[in-house]
Amino acid sequence: MSVERVPMTPNGHKKLTEELHRLKTVERQDVIKAIEYARSLGDLSENAEYETAKQRQSFVEGRIQELDSKLSRAEVIDPATLKNKDRVTFGLHVKLEDQETGDTVSYQLVGPDESEPENGMISITSPIGRALIGKQVDDDVVVQAPGGVREFVILDIS
Repeated sequence: MSVERVPMTPNGHKKLTEELHRLKTVERQDVIKAIEYARSLGDLSENAEYETAKQRQSFVEGRIQELDSKLSRAEVIDPATLKNKDRVTFGLHVKLEDQETGDTVSYQLVGPDESEPENGMISITSPIGRALIGKQVDDDVVVQAPGGVREFVILDIS
């Protein structure tokens, strides 16, 4: 059985590593203190503070496991080291023109955990990300988006 690699940029890897560290060193300790406090209040059967703290503990521990797993499977790809920038690949920036509106948009293709469309970072697994992979400047790109079919032309890859 092969392990599914999780592609991410160095910046994305750093953010997940920092979140994992914070969860283990700060959040986990805060939850333990909240549970201890709630226990000191007495009867646990009708103790809302205890239930809330236990739910928070479950969330924190689940997120720690998720991040541990992703980071252990991380394949860090630094876009600065990519030699071939004439085709769209992971980590590169792509400038597109919307064929219908003439508007231009720029995106960086990143891993699913780094995706922030509002900041120009789209996942390679998103509809537009999948449509862009392997394309070149001046190629037409047809994307089946949730709002319908959209057509773009690639203006620049960097």
